[in-house]
Amino acid sequence: MATKSATVRGGSSVRELTLRGVILGGLITLIFTAANVYLGLKVGLTFATAIPAAVISMSVLRYFANHSIVENNIVQTIASAAGTLSAIIFVLPGLIMIGWWTGFPYWETVAVCAIGGLLGVMYSIPLRRTLVTGSDLPYPEGVAAAEVLKVGDSEVGAEENRGGMAMIVTGALAAAGFALLANLKVLASSVAGAFKVGSGATMYGASLSLALIGVGHLVGVSVGIAMLVGLVISYGILLPEQSWNEIGTGDLLGQVSGIFSSEVRFIGAGAIAVAAVWTLVTLLLPIGRGIAESLRSARDRRDGMAVDITERDIPFQWVAISVLVAMIPIGWLLWDFLQGTDIAHQSGGMIAVSVLFVLAIGLIVAAVCGYMAGLIGSSNSPISGVGIVVVLLAALLLKATHGTEDALAMTAYTLFTAAVVFGVATISNDNLQDLKTGQLVGATPWKQQVALIIGVGFGAVIIPPVLQLMNTAFGFQGAPGAGPDALAAPQAALMSSLAEGIFGGDLDWSLILLGCVIGAVVIVVDEVLKRTTNSLRLPPLAVGMGMYLPMAITLIIPIGALIGRAYNSWADRDDADADRRKRLGVLMATGLIVGESLYGVVFAGIVAGTGSDEPLALPFIGAGYGDWAQLVGVVAFVALVVWLYRYVRQTARKPYDGPPVTSVL
Repeated sequence: MATKSATVRGGSSVRELTLRGVILGGLITLIFTAANVYLGLKVGLTFATAIPAAVISMSVLRYFANHSIVENNIVQTIASAAGTLSAIIFVLPGLIMIGWWTGFPYWETVAVCAIGGLLGVMYSIPLRRTLVTGSDLPYPEGVAAAEVLKVGDSEVGAEENRGGMAMIVTGALAAAGFALLANLKVLASSVAGAFKVGSGATMYGASLSLALIGVGHLVGVSVGIAMLVGLVISYGILLPEQSWNEIGTGDLLGQVSGIFSSEVRFIGAGAIAVAAVWTLVTLLLPIGRGIAESLRSARDRRDGMAVDITERDIPFQWVAISVLVAMIPIGWLLWDFLQGTDIAHQSGGMIAVSVLFVLAIGLIVAAVCGYMAGLIGSSNSPISGVGIVVVLLAALLLKATHGTEDALAMTAYTLFTAAVVFGVATISNDNLQDLKTGQLVGATPWKQQVALIIGVGFGAVIIPPVLQLMNTAFGFQGAPGAGPDALAAPQAALMSSLAEGIFGGDLDWSLILLGCVIGAVVIVVDEVLKRTTNSLRLPPLAVGMGMYLPMAITLIIPIGALIGRAYNSWADRDDADADRRKRLGVLMATGLIVGESLYGVVFAGIVAGTGSDEPLALPFIGAGYGDWAQLVGVVAFVALVVWLYRYVRQTARKPYDGPPVTSVL
């Protein structure tokens, strides 16, 4: 594979996939992946790495000759792939929690990450034409990353560049500044409470995150309202019903939060599962067309016909061969995992079933995760919900074909198999977002896809030692011998409990089936709206995500969507300048995501360096400030959002005398 390439655009040679870009992407990967692994194990959250990587890349490559926007895009793609692969931590620690592993065997963990990630890249290549170039999905982070790259590119008009970058910087400083004040404990970064509803109870909550406002602005009202519907179903109906006569004395919020996590969230997972299947059914024909177009493009290139560089994927025959060949090391990994266990005598049949499962479910997971990322972005996509569905299906399949001879061994084998599929999910959740960025900046798809594979390799090498370091230093809650400072790793705990419940026979299936019924009803409603109205839609996956995700996320995104709609309506009042005004709104929303993402990287490093959950908390602010901190946080948050949108409107009112601006909307 050549790492230095040039592409002809507009008569000039432009460097794209370069050795210096690969090295820079690898260095950024080292930092971001380590930070993501630590933060994910500590609090169950990871941050998107694409935009921070783009900003760092532009800052470094500007000092090198012949740098270009597409070269920066390659760096961002490598770092983004590796950072996203760190979400494998949502599954693998479960093997330690159930007592099967005592540490993370290096090469075994590398292989799981690398093969799962490679499959994620390969499965999502045929989806590019369906979900990126042939779709109207908003891809909020993909669009945001493209805008960052555009305004930082020297080839863009100087006046537009300055105005656009100023808008991004303003949004970024506001978001980072607010997050800093929250970490100083000057104000709260979230609001939460609970209250009785008859003999039950429910809760309210909101993450005071400017990045989520930016995501809402970019995804639009249709997705925002659908998530709001899911929120109402979970918190307005299901939570009071599930908590009926279950509320005792003591911490009401803690009790309600526990019921949401252990019961209502499983209903949301059922809704996501049905919506995911339906989404795949609706995508089958477009996926088939995309594969046919890919084959036709490859054939045209072989015949000497000119094919635009922005339409050149890795040829489909190589994709298919790579997927099939990858099944060989997967089979060997599964065989090696079973050696020395009480179920090793069943290894032949179990491996055959598992390999077919990975082969078939991989494409489904890639399509669903890519679609979800297109709806609300990679950061907010409920990938752990997909993980729950994968663990469910894998456990049910293995139980049906091989029984429960050794429940612990079967649970461990299920988690290991699911980890490979989860690698597919994490990368496809990010891959299409990166390919959307590439489409908007004129990148060559096959070079981006190679960069994604390189990024997967970097991430696979880095993740295991960081995981082992975390296990040695802290351990995991629920694992044998875990201490008081053990990491929670909440998603891994949930998935291991789910697998144990299936093989132990104590899983409450009524919750998941109820979610399936709700998901089916939402699908019917969406189909009726599609056939009877011109614009009203209720995307089923977005409703399922609204049911599954915490209210802290699902409440703020719709608010951002409604604010974005109001801003765009204002912009449309000036027909001659509407595109430029909307673009400035997009850039400001992009800045909100950029600022919080970059600050998240810095804060994760401070947490890792100090070993403290709250390293920046001011010592003179007491715990009794809690309720007032929430009030101050809400007032400051609202005031800042109002000021930001007034600022962007005032800026947009000023006439632009430069070259015409092409809208990205």
